Formats: sequence, C-alpha cells, structure tokens
Amino acid sequence: MYAVLRTGGKQYRVSPGDQIRIEKTEHQDGALEFSDVLAVSGEEGKFESELSGAKVLASVVSEGRGNKILVFHYKRKKQYKKLQGHRQDFVEVKINEILVNGKSFKAEAK
Repeated sequence: MYAVLRTGGKQYRVSPGDQIRIEKTEHQDGALEFSDVLAVSGEEGKFESELSGAKVLASVVSEGRGNKILVFHYKRKKQYKKLQGHRQDFVEVKINEILVNGKSFKAEAK
C-alpha cells in the first residue's frame, strides 16, 4: 500500500509508517494533512481510479536544517569570486494513515 503525494514542489512515494523529510511547512499541534494526492495503490500494479477525497495524515517527528551547501561563483580573467552557503529548513514527518474512497490504511503497530 502506497500513495504519491505532492508538497513543497516535490513528489514523494509514501507508505503508512514511513518517515520522510519535506520542505518546512506550517502545522498545528504536530499534525499534518496532505490533500494533494496524485496516486494511490492498494496492491502491486493497480491504482485507485477516484481520488477526489484522498488524504494522507502525518505527524511531525522533528524539525531542523539540512547540511550546508556551498555555492561558488567564479568568472575567469575578471577577478570575480563569490562564495555563499545555504542550509535548507526541513520537517521530518511520520506517515500515519492513508484515506481513499472511505478506506483507511494505517501503519502496523510494532
């Protein structure tokens, strides 16, 4: 069982129980709801045809910033060099439940 959702300009393939890092988004009390679901598959090779009310429910595990990426601009023969660093903010979420067509798929308890 998996779903493909879109958030932060990227697409993620998630299953109940997965933990993923997404772009920083607003959340209330550590709960997130993704309604932009592109595809849902209950079994291998078969997809749900109707996705009008499909949702993915998740909970926030942690927030943070990624590794530093160095951006270096250089123009030869012009004495121009520029070095800039960047750290992207992220939210790590755990996928709890996938809802589609009145069916609910939850993470298995361990």
